[in-house]
Amino acid sequence: MRVIVVGCGRVGSELAVRLMAEGHDVRVIDRDPKALRRLPAGFTGTFLSGSGYSRAVLQAAGVEHADALVAVTSGDNTNIVSARTAKETYRVPLVLAQIYDPRRADIYRELGIPTIASVRWTVHQLHQMLLHRHLTPELDFGNGETLLMRSTLPGYLDGRKLSELEVDGEIRIVEVTRGGRSFLPTPSTPAQPGDLITFAVAATALGRLRGFLDKELGT
Repeated sequence: MRVIVVGCGRVGSELAVRLMAEGHDVRVIDRDPKALRRLPAGFTGTFLSGSGYSRAVLQAAGVEHADALVAVTSGDNTNIVSARTAKETYRVPLVLAQIYDPRRADIYRELGIPTIASVRWTVHQLHQMLLHRHLTPELDFGNGETLLMRSTLPGYLDGRKLSELEVDGEIRIVEVTRGGRSFLPTPSTPAQPGDLITFAVAATALGRLRGFLDKELGT
């Protein structure tokens, strides 16, 4: 993936380093040139000094070809403007924004931008949302504790009961789109090729859902 991280503070720098270590193309933007010091000497990504919502800076970071942008500066306004610019102007597929004032969360969700409340989310949770190649976040609730996620099921699950992907209190299937038509599944509904599934999932269970989709159940 090509990921742009706006903000090189504690969260941004740690996330950038983790992504780099996994071989992703990471571009970091921060207003303060000295923020580069937060990245290790062996950092192989790109660091740019400037505003995270400047089109010139974003274009220099390759936003037109980015797979994701995460705005994690210390200011809510900067984060949301950066996120909106990436989503609305450059159509970046996955855009996440950190917020510090939970009262603003509903406003941001109405704009179609998943928000991460800094006091209740960790770098690990951001990492899970970014890197799951199957899952697409559609909506979150509260301060991000529960999410709606969509995924096309891998072929090895064809014929398995969809209920086998559910975990009480953690993962629930709420809708299936099959052949362009949506329906609510029953406990005995089997998976079919091309099924697009909407999951309600606890943020703490994203890793578990990832495991279900990345390998055959029981292996």
